[in-house]
Amino acid sequence: MSTATVADHLVERLLDWGVERVFGYAGDGVDPLLAALHRQQDRIELVTARHEEMAAFMATGHAKYGGGTGVCLATQGPGAIHLLEGLYDAKLDRKPVVAIVGQVVSTALGSGYLQEVDLQTLFKDVCAQYLQVVSAPDQLPHVLDNAFRTAQATSSPVCVVVPHDVQQADAPARDQQEHGIVRSSTAYSAGRLLPDEDSLRAAAEVLGSGERVAVLVGQGAAGAEREVRDVVERLGAGLTTSLLGKPLLDESLPYHCGVMGHLGTTASAELMAGCDTLLVVGSNDPWTEFYPAPGQARAVQIDVTPRNIGTKYPVEVALAGDAAATLTALAPLLPERPGWRADVERAVSAWHDVADRRAAQRSGRLNPQHVVRELSARLPRDAQVAVDVGSVTYWYARFLRLPPGVPANLSSTLASMGSAMPYGIAAKLLHPDRPVVALAGDGAMQMNGLSELITVADRWRDWADPRFVVLVLHNGDLAEVTWEQREMEGDPRFPASQRVPPFPYAGYADLLGLHGLRVEEPGQVGEAWQQALAADRPTLIEAVVDPDVPLLPPHRPGSTVERTLAGLEQEPDPDQARALLIEQREDERRKRTR
Repeated sequence: MSTATVADHLVERLLDWGVERVFGYAGDGVDPLLAALHRQQDRIELVTARHEEMAAFMATGHAKYGGGTGVCLATQGPGAIHLLEGLYDAKLDRKPVVAIVGQVVSTALGSGYLQEVDLQTLFKDVCAQYLQVVSAPDQLPHVLDNAFRTAQATSSPVCVVVPHDVQQADAPARDQQEHGIVRSSTAYSAGRLLPDEDSLRAAAEVLGSGERVAVLVGQGAAGAEREVRDVVERLGAGLTTSLLGKPLLDESLPYHCGVMGHLGTTASAELMAGCDTLLVVGSNDPWTEFYPAPGQARAVQIDVTPRNIGTKYPVEVALAGDAAATLTALAPLLPERPGWRADVERAVSAWHDVADRRAAQRSGRLNPQHVVRELSARLPRDAQVAVDVGSVTYWYARFLRLPPGVPANLSSTLASMGSAMPYGIAAKLLHPDRPVVALAGDGAMQMNGLSELITVADRWRDWADPRFVVLVLHNGDLAEVTWEQREMEGDPRFPASQRVPPFPYAGYADLLGLHGLRVEEPGQVGEAWQQALAADRPTLIEAVVDPDVPLLPPHRPGSTVERTLAGLEQEPDPDQARALLIEQREDERRKRTR
């Protein structure tokens, strides 16, 4: 083809925006775009997932692991529909993604044509910040430019729909200037937002007046780790993080209480229950029942997005600004004092004791807490971690200590199963010289992880570092749902809905030409991690673990425990789960009374 098309022009514009890879799946609605990508294959890579949903998750993962705006591509109709899950993940966890979607030819729209779907209605919520259909060739450049600018400025997914016939059309002239023709560019700058001086002084008064300050840190504090530590140490405060904030600060710090909330630690629960002042930095954590009680604490919140401030806890002083710059301006206004560091450190030490005991608990099958905890001492300092949704999220939150600087990501706010494998693949493609560790349950692996293991098997020989380690917690149960039913409803486990069919995960990895390891005893766990992290190819560790290990939150009220026990009593063999639950509750009580 001698004449450049709109599809060619779109790919060129992607290159102008610095895009190096597009995650997608083929379909006739994007055939011209696939051809244009092929013509530029030396400059931009098309990464084909096994399903469009996985392509959208990969694009979100690309953004989460620091690759900039993720881009995903899907055909019309079913391909477009499949993108929604991954795009909602980007929306709720606030990551920039541009979805490029095909559509049936313009002349057929409104006729009930094959695969015709009203894409503007389909995407209007998930891509609410920017959604446009390109109806003429001259429209493409400014639509794509506005899509990227909006995705980056709002940290959200956006969508550009390009009908098949528009993709095929001749590219517009670059120097045309006339009424109705908009020429734009790829220029973009985020700038820096800072609060005013009066707000900073008011925040310093609140924080300086508190005797027991707690600092809650979320993903919005990325890049401000040193500044957060400075403020915490000045105030003699305790530190806790949201699930998304977990990778930011070294959890070996004596005042770091670990993750807050339902998946969190006893130390974080005690910090929030005992503080009289709260500083929230870049977090919009949804676990409101774990915040200080209403009226207990005065609060200051820092967030670069003003509309996030005060949405989860009553805030006295709002500081709209970049976390690092705001904390730098705030710190000199704060007093230096011991605060309640001694109390915080005792709570942290008590949690470490509790965690040790929980990981050492023995039951009928392998303890999943032990499996994840054993990774901590072996995780390479240049690793990238991907975590799925389910019981494995609890064990990651409580028991995996990340080396400073190691990124770890998961579908936190949407909490969508099946995210670990596409995230891990996106991380590996972004940094092929670094090892990846993906943590998943058997439910998530059967949902879509097994199919994306094919993608790993297809691509690993191109990676500078071939290590891609997948842990599958094989317990035959959707354990998180099971424990939620007991805790929230007082219902027993329902096998018809929670049973996960048996599958030979390690054997399947071997079948794909990867390395499979199956572990069933505590003594096998450390050696399995060592083998996997020293292997010459991707490795899947199938850990056959106990589904009866309790997932309940820290310091749960007696009514919650009684409701859970009531659910267990309705099951045919409740003894083991009941014994573990009672043991954990008594262990927490002993640590709190010392």
